[in-house]
Amino acid sequence: MSFMKLTASTVAILAASTVIASARDQVQVTGSSTVLPYATIVAEAFGENFDFPSPVVEGGGSGAGRKKLCEGVGENTVDIANSSSRIKQSDIDLCATNGVTEIMEVRFGYDGIVFASDVNGAEFALTPSDMYNAIAETVVKDGALVANTHAQWSEFNAALPAQDILVLSPGTKHGTREVFDQKVIIQGCEDTGAMAAFTASGMDEDATEEACMKLRTDGRNVDIDGDYTETLARLDADKNAIGVFGLSFYQNNTDKLRVATMGGVVPSAETVASGDYPVSRPLYFYVKKAHIGVIPGLKEYIEFFVSNDMAGPDGPLAAYGLVSDPALADTQAMVAAETPMGPLE
Repeated sequence: MSFMKLTASTVAILAASTVIASARDQVQVTGSSTVLPYATIVAEAFGENFDFPSPVVEGGGSGAGRKKLCEGVGENTVDIANSSSRIKQSDIDLCATNGVTEIMEVRFGYDGIVFASDVNGAEFALTPSDMYNAIAETVVKDGALVANTHAQWSEFNAALPAQDILVLSPGTKHGTREVFDQKVIIQGCEDTGAMAAFTASGMDEDATEEACMKLRTDGRNVDIDGDYTETLARLDADKNAIGVFGLSFYQNNTDKLRVATMGGVVPSAETVASGDYPVSRPLYFYVKKAHIGVIPGLKEYIEFFVSNDMAGPDGPLAAYGLVSDPALADTQAMVAAETPMGPLE
């Protein structure tokens, strides 16, 4: 099969957040704003190359998408949930309660989480410790836990700019937030000694982790509940801000953004693929198996999505910024066999 139709129309569709629906004979997809552009590319190409209409692809956040997937089985429920973080046991339990007993977990590639400022702004060489000291609610100062009053980056790291702190963090609806919390904030909490101090104060492991993840509410950190375009708009309005983005979004906006290093590593497809860049994550979509063979084109769409032509290292998703999964062949075999996911490890 040839996919020569992946031309200007594929790029143009990225300007829209939704593939317009006209009937339920279309596959319905919802969830992660990070996965949204990839799924949109696939949906548009699918409609051009198969005898099925283009799937309906919507955003709304990873957690919200998984919740919709688990609302039940039937034509009035979605078929696929895109997710930039792995499904939770609470999602699986909700699915089971509502009769969704078999879910296919499809990992189709990797993405990095980057920290970027205005393209004409100062350069930042960040570590998890820096991010924690900038936006955590409680930090360690002179060996004691204190409320965070840092106003500028240079106050806790002289190598950073003497610039007012303003971080635009992903909101709690984002799969990005879970990875941001685990790989940046909690890591920074540990690296600065705050985690040890929380533990020494008598907190158990869960309470310590919760304390680490509490962020400032004094305006130095702002949670962005919308997609990355909202973060970019806020950053454009305040040139001092640092925004948290997916790697692919940054790569498609290098005319507007200057990316920071994290742990001395420049984020790129190569450093994410090699594991050198410390803040990366797998990308998924979850399929309601009961809808395969019922919703026209569903099996064909998911097979097309993970094909070498789409998700391989030379495909259009890689051109947009996806880091191809070295184990893509295993995923293709799993999809072909319609294998549901097992218990979470």
